[in-house]
Amino acid sequence: MCQLPGDQTPHDGHLDEETVGQDEQHQLLQQQEEVEDPRELQIAEEGRSGKNEGAMKEEESRQTWENKAQFILACIGNAVGLGNMWRFPYLCYKSGGGAFLLPYFLMLFLCGIPLLLMEVTVGQYTRRGPIAAMGKICPLFKGAGVGTVVISFLLSTYYNVIMAWVIYYLAHSFYSELPWTSCNATWAVNCFDDFGPNVTAPAGMKSVTEEFFDQVVLEKTGGIHEPGELRLELLLALFVAWVAIYFALWKSIRSSGRVVYVTATLPYLLIGAFVWRALTLPGASRGLQYFFSPRWELLANAEVWINAAAQNFNSIGIAFGSMIAFSSYNKFNNNIVVDTWAITLTNSLTSLLAGTIVFSTMGNIALEQGKDIDDVVAEGPGLVFVVYPQALAKMPYANVWAVLFFSLLLVLGVDSQFATVEVIVTSLTDAFPNWIKKYLRRHEFLVLVVCTVSFLLGIPNIMQGGIYFFNLIDYYTAAISLMYLAFFEVVAIVWIYGANRLARNVQEMTGRMPSLYFRFCWYLAAPILILTIWIFSMVDYQRPSYNNGEYAYPDWAIGIGWLFASCSIAPIPIFAVIAVINAKGTTLWEKVKNSIRSPIEDCPCCGDALNCLEEKHHHSSFKEKVKLVVYTPDTNNDTISEGKTDQMKEAEINGENVV
Repeated sequence: MCQLPGDQTPHDGHLDEETVGQDEQHQLLQQQEEVEDPRELQIAEEGRSGKNEGAMKEEESRQTWENKAQFILACIGNAVGLGNMWRFPYLCYKSGGGAFLLPYFLMLFLCGIPLLLMEVTVGQYTRRGPIAAMGKICPLFKGAGVGTVVISFLLSTYYNVIMAWVIYYLAHSFYSELPWTSCNATWAVNCFDDFGPNVTAPAGMKSVTEEFFDQVVLEKTGGIHEPGELRLELLLALFVAWVAIYFALWKSIRSSGRVVYVTATLPYLLIGAFVWRALTLPGASRGLQYFFSPRWELLANAEVWINAAAQNFNSIGIAFGSMIAFSSYNKFNNNIVVDTWAITLTNSLTSLLAGTIVFSTMGNIALEQGKDIDDVVAEGPGLVFVVYPQALAKMPYANVWAVLFFSLLLVLGVDSQFATVEVIVTSLTDAFPNWIKKYLRRHEFLVLVVCTVSFLLGIPNIMQGGIYFFNLIDYYTAAISLMYLAFFEVVAIVWIYGANRLARNVQEMTGRMPSLYFRFCWYLAAPILILTIWIFSMVDYQRPSYNNGEYAYPDWAIGIGWLFASCSIAPIPIFAVIAVINAKGTTLWEKVKNSIRSPIEDCPCCGDALNCLEEKHHHSSFKEKVKLVVYTPDTNNDTISEGKTDQMKEAEINGENVV
């Protein structure tokens, strides 16, 4: 008998002398022939004994993507976000220009692509979110799944603040004259806009767009110790952003699957328009030359390699849980290998297009203001809220281009944000299905609770001193703990659960074993590189600062930052201890061994040319008569597994399959 994937539960009952009636045999055969997912076949068999009714209902109620395109577009929408528009261009500029592409693509092919396949395999095979999936793969490291959900939750609380800024700019783009075109006496403090080929701004003066962002949008205070007042306009914009996220997710993938048709494709129309416009700006070639000119000496700096890995992990979504959550809604036989290549290569191409847009624009700004490109580059969100608006203000039909640009940012942000929130919703649904069904009753209410809590926790970021809090939580949430979580996730999946076993899972779902390239990267390249980068990042740790070192955080703020980081780091040791305590065994060593053993049974059919599903559903032998044998508590299961009963022997003599 072929063991099917998923948790296997021995059938309770009695070894009955009677066989099941002809009608029930026919019904079971029909179920076996029609079912496409072996997990459903397992549940159908277990359901015969009444043993797994809850699991059967849960499996039946879990939705799937309507088609393959929805899954791919959702993953692309998650991967392609605001980070492509500012993080990649800035890191490329900072880390050697064209030389940065070497470590970037090396990390992409050794870590990014293989680890994405690893995550979507785990999600699709277990059909669970990151917490439940890691619990099935390796109970000892279930905390790695918890950590990814914590990171996603923290990210959701402040990522929509960027959407609030975008909505604010988008609303002001409809003014007859863009408000950041020239210095305005009502809000200008240190504003200077009288640039020219031979004009240099006085010391301490800011460009009009930087002044507008600081004094009008943020109303920035002097530091994190001065929170100031609540920005009511940003509060309204933040509320609108969360309403958009709610209605993208309120029906789970039934709504988000349709939303991605727009949010994942529309950006490429807008990106195409901006690539054309940026390349036609005066000075664009100067910016591109600066962007792609290699500075090979910087490759000797460990920070460059850390940046390359971090960009791949942040952009693709490795260790954030979103890819596991999305793939858990796939059909069992979906070809995830093809999906993996499509998602990662599309994401990298988009990053290169974004770099082309940004540096062509900065070349134009540098030419008009008589500056070096080094003087107009900004880090982080400032790259799109300070630098790019300067170019928009000087374009013909400036309002049209401004509306298009901030619409592009809004669509990119919404796509990434609802993927982040989906991780939280999926994990809660997997962990507390009965509680949610009893108290919240509908999926829409669960999404409403998650969105409301995230909205409230995001309010500190829209205070007048909120930008300092935003920068602090972003640094410690997405930078410090990400590699730590990724390392333990990889160790649990490819070293403990097993790279070869994972490869057989891929074969069982797709009919083909993944190539040696994937298995080598899983087993050696990815974990070693992640561990090395994690160590170097800890050795080279620097306290965060704001605006290129202009503002240094006090010690108490650094303590708060580490508290945020520990929220995602601590679950791994905590849940490891819990797993060992709850594991079977009389000695500590027995408990540890049992805590790393996956409850998923390895299917013996997986080594064949055809996967277990294909072999059992399409071979004529499977369509032969099936005789069901019912076990009882009086039966010694060990005896059954070692020796055959008379009924089994009789069935074999008659050429019948025994289930």
